[in-house]
Amino acid sequence: MKKIIHLSDLHVGFSHCQSHLNKVVSRIIFLKEPASDYLVIITGDFVEDATQDGLYQTALVEVNRLRDAGFQILICPGNHDYGTGSNGHKELVSKFKSTFLGSPDVAFPKLDIIGTTAFIGLDTMAEELHWYDHLFAEGELGDAQLNTLKALLASPEVKACEHRVVYMHHHPIDQRPFHGLKDRDKLEKILTGKIDCLLYGHNHDGLPAIGKWSIPRCYDAGSTTRKNYPDPNKHSPIRVMDLTRDASLDYELVNPVPGE
Repeated sequence: MKKIIHLSDLHVGFSHCQSHLNKVVSRIIFLKEPASDYLVIITGDFVEDATQDGLYQTALVEVNRLRDAGFQILICPGNHDYGTGSNGHKELVSKFKSTFLGSPDVAFPKLDIIGTTAFIGLDTMAEELHWYDHLFAEGELGDAQLNTLKALLASPEVKACEHRVVYMHHHPIDQRPFHGLKDRDKLEKILTGKIDCLLYGHNHDGLPAIGKWSIPRCYDAGSTTRKNYPDPNKHSPIRVMDLTRDASLDYELVNPVPGE
């Protein structure tokens, strides 16, 4: 069973975020254990503004450093990855997928069975790209994606796995006005008691919600690059988890402070 390293909200293009990401990636690469022992999950917001030329490629340099070092990586998009954060653009969907996932045809939910664990990635921006969605940083999965997710969790191949992990961008637990996941109640009904781990970002709080929805691990990764909070006392975790062990044994890598 690979250990999971959870990153999120990289926001390359904002202030210090690219240089800080470089340091975080370096620290991960120089772990004492082999890269093959780990799986990195990045839950969106790779860039600050996807409409700016070149930011995808700048972020991809750091993602590829991890890949080249031998880390397996799973990825889902955030609200900034399809536009400015509040204003999404449909034409950027295929560009994001081509850049970070290798093909414009990658579909979500995205199922990967790695060892004895099923990983299911969701796109919380799937139904948030209409003209009337251009005011807030909300997310929406949509019924098509939710129905597919429900079917996947009930499928023999996923039920046969020892563990099930769902990862996404928008925070489904602690909702904020005009900032949350619109169909979180539908998601709750599908996931409650069905999975072992739920990973997300978006709120930048970095706080766990252990046991919510009868899920042993519910983790907000915060902003890995400390966007908007360079204060070293602000929680910005780089969590490492081993699903074969109790959640109380999960731990955090040292996240450098901008300027270190």
